[in-house]
Amino acid sequence: MSHLLALVGNQNCGKTTLFNALTGSNQHVGNFPGVTVEKKEGNIKKYKDAILVDLPGIYSLSPYTSEEVVTRDFLVQQHPDAIINIVDATNLERNLYLTLQLMELNIPMILALNMMDEVRSSGNNIYVDHLSKKLGIPVIPISAAKGEGISDLLNVVIKTVGNKNVSQKLDFCQGEVHRAIHAIAHIIEDHAEKAGYPTRFAATKLVEGDEPMFQSLDLDIGDIHIIDHIVEQMEENLGTDREAALADMRYTYIEALCSQCVVKHQETREQLRSEKIDRLLTHKYLGIPIFLLIMMTIFWLTFSVIGAPLQDLLSTWIDRFTAILSDVMTTAQVTPWLTSLIINGVCAGVGSVLSFLPIIVLLFFFLSLLEDSGYMARVAFVMDKLLRKIGLSGRSFVPMLIGFGCSVPAIMATRTLSSDRDRKMTIVLTPFMSCSAKLPIYGMITAAFFPNHGALVMTSLYVLGIVVAILSGLLLKRTVFQGNSVPFVMELPAYRLPDSKSVLMHMWEKGKDFLHKAFTIIFVASILIWFLQSFDWRLKMVTDSADSILASIGSLIAPAFSPLGFNDWRASTALITGFTAKESVVSTLTILTGAASDAQLSAMLPQIFSPLSAFSFLAFTILYMPCVAAFAASKRELGSMKQALLTAGYQTLVAYLVGLLIYQIGSLVL
Repeated sequence: MSHLLALVGNQNCGKTTLFNALTGSNQHVGNFPGVTVEKKEGNIKKYKDAILVDLPGIYSLSPYTSEEVVTRDFLVQQHPDAIINIVDATNLERNLYLTLQLMELNIPMILALNMMDEVRSSGNNIYVDHLSKKLGIPVIPISAAKGEGISDLLNVVIKTVGNKNVSQKLDFCQGEVHRAIHAIAHIIEDHAEKAGYPTRFAATKLVEGDEPMFQSLDLDIGDIHIIDHIVEQMEENLGTDREAALADMRYTYIEALCSQCVVKHQETREQLRSEKIDRLLTHKYLGIPIFLLIMMTIFWLTFSVIGAPLQDLLSTWIDRFTAILSDVMTTAQVTPWLTSLIINGVCAGVGSVLSFLPIIVLLFFFLSLLEDSGYMARVAFVMDKLLRKIGLSGRSFVPMLIGFGCSVPAIMATRTLSSDRDRKMTIVLTPFMSCSAKLPIYGMITAAFFPNHGALVMTSLYVLGIVVAILSGLLLKRTVFQGNSVPFVMELPAYRLPDSKSVLMHMWEKGKDFLHKAFTIIFVASILIWFLQSFDWRLKMVTDSADSILASIGSLIAPAFSPLGFNDWRASTALITGFTAKESVVSTLTILTGAASDAQLSAMLPQIFSPLSAFSFLAFTILYMPCVAAFAASKRELGSMKQALLTAGYQTLVAYLVGLLIYQIGSLVL
């Protein structure tokens, strides 16, 4: 018989790290909130009958954000056999707020005190046995990152599931809140049992004014009026609103509990160190310039100092392999069209993209260091003031930040935003961030036209995407998305040394995704492009690609891009194939120019672009609608095809206008 276990905790408390330790999985771990945006499943090691579900990090069971809805629905609808509630032991008071709510679900629960190594190293202590006795549930000290206490936790989990031990029914409420909860519990007991909710949990949610709970219990109008009267009486007697009353009640109990169980002489060393570093990195005026300087340094190292030699080395190996394969096929007298397909189509198309693998992996190495250290959460904090001026909060920076890697998970990460307005606006703006799929395009153009200014060009492109997102936000704030952003609340995790395993895993994931795309989407696209540029409409093989099917299609579109400085059919065709995957732009131009190597491609591109039109082309590439996968994600999150199409149309229009301004103004100045 299999058992279902739920892993629940606040954001950034080490939940995914513990999930990996218990299941042997390799989910990405990040030291900033919002890494888990949907539930993940895995079988517990040495106990294959138990399925562990890693749920999105939440702070309460109130369904305000999408991740809270996912977690709450899973717990109350799937009825897991046990809950593993992981808490940050260095911030126990804040974390126990969720613990008290989880205990109301009347599900067997184990409390995992994570980061206990940091607590002990700072001279602080938590009386684990006393805390367990007071809460009535098993409490296990662990350090998920170091693997400490994992076996003890696993043994207790198995024992708890086997015995079906339910946490003690703590009645930690008092005074007016106590009377309100128990009065409502008597009214709704039958309804809660019928709906499958624990009575106390349902009563507490009704006191909070939880609308989904009112609907689930199917109360008659008389009961609703009585409940409203009870809550109004409670608010009047306490002089506060219903949600504040419950929060005060819980935190009063937590403070009393911690005063008995926690010995805290000082902040942990990690927290003290973080406060000192934050005086500089989150400085009111220096925060953003420091961030830009750090990113410029990363781009310089990635595209010039380290990345360029590695790319050249891999490109050389690919060229040698292609040459050897070509000689073998020529010696074997393989039919010319098949030789052309493999050498000029597959090898040229896939190889041109594959050569950028070192740059992709290297960039994500540096970004993983920033993320795992906790710095990226600070960037969101620093960016809050700027984003608020365009109608968003600093929390929107997290999806945008993820967008520098890939737009698909970035768009999915908007689920962490509590405001529907903020969520939709962030979905529109996030694709303006330069995702990793565009890096091969930047590298191709930079090598051909700006070889001595790679870091500067790269920084300008990233800044351009951010600036366009800001200006678009100002426009949308005054038109489509009128209103104010929700308040920004984000926990700033302590700075920690990045875990080498986590960094390497992140690099491997991104490299694997890149290789998978190169040998699937790019492979198929390269064959299709080769066919269309090798044959005419009568399916006769052409000697000049200008007479091909692709040329005739591209020539129809090319005049539209003439004001942007590039009216060559090969450029417009490359942009079309970019809808499948942005890397296809590089493979398309490689095939259409007949280049056999990166060096040949750099030599051929000046036939299509001037330096100014090349930069205009780059600007358009950054901003126009994302790939098909990102478009599908937008449709899913926005909820309709119409909104997704309008979003894609707006992004492409913005891209055209920016490219137009760059080329036309540049032509006047230069």
